[in-house]
Amino acid sequence: MISPLASVHPSAKIDETAQIGPFVVIEEDVEIGAGTIVDGNATICAHTRIGKNCHVFPSAVIGAIPQDLKFHDELTYTIIGDNNVMRECCTIHRGTASKGKTVVGNGNLIMAYCHVAHDCVLHDHIIMSNCVQLAGEVVVEDYAIIGGGALVHQFSHLGSHIMVQGGTHVNKDIPPFVIAAHEPIKYFGINSVGLNRRGFSQERIAAIQAVYRLMFMSKLNISQALERIEAELPQSEDRDLIVNFVKSSDRGVIKGL
Repeated sequence: MISPLASVHPSAKIDETAQIGPFVVIEEDVEIGAGTIVDGNATICAHTRIGKNCHVFPSAVIGAIPQDLKFHDELTYTIIGDNNVMRECCTIHRGTASKGKTVVGNGNLIMAYCHVAHDCVLHDHIIMSNCVQLAGEVVVEDYAIIGGGALVHQFSHLGSHIMVQGGTHVNKDIPPFVIAAHEPIKYFGINSVGLNRRGFSQERIAAIQAVYRLMFMSKLNISQALERIEAELPQSEDRDLIVNFVKSSDRGVIKGL
């Protein structure tokens, strides 16, 4: 159902089961999937794709051109998956020539006044609390939780199953499974509560703790810690995920306690 008070470009493709509220603006080359709700006064800008069963709350702006002076109106996209909630006044900007698209996966909650800048990639089941600000080309992996008011520097990489304290300035990569907090940001233990909720066994959690005990609490530098982790700790998917994340970090990872 499309409100007669909405402004919808003729080229937009909107599933017949979607709901478009009053004073919504939907620009050219937009696609909106089945069951998606766009509330009043929201704006869906050109070249945006929104999947099924999403909910865009009032005054959100999805797909606006990036706040990047290198952008020269090249054709880029905003790709939003299924089952996402985008609360009041959040903004998600489309890509630039760097990556060509900004991507939000499935099942994410992006709370009020959050900002997702150009060329970011958000994976699945992420929670961004109110007023989180992601700069350009940030990557956030599955099940990350970012506390309210956190500021994330461009090109940062946030690993899966992490929790970031509200108000934190994130200027380093955050490896999987950890809590990152304080100012300046540092490792503050593993996210054991979140891991328990997601069905991680106590043995698996203990193995993750052993990795980070060597990495952040042994007074070794990162290179030395990685060598000992690979030499002394049993191989596992989690261990290798952490090690490969740290080895591939361009910005460097957060420091230990």
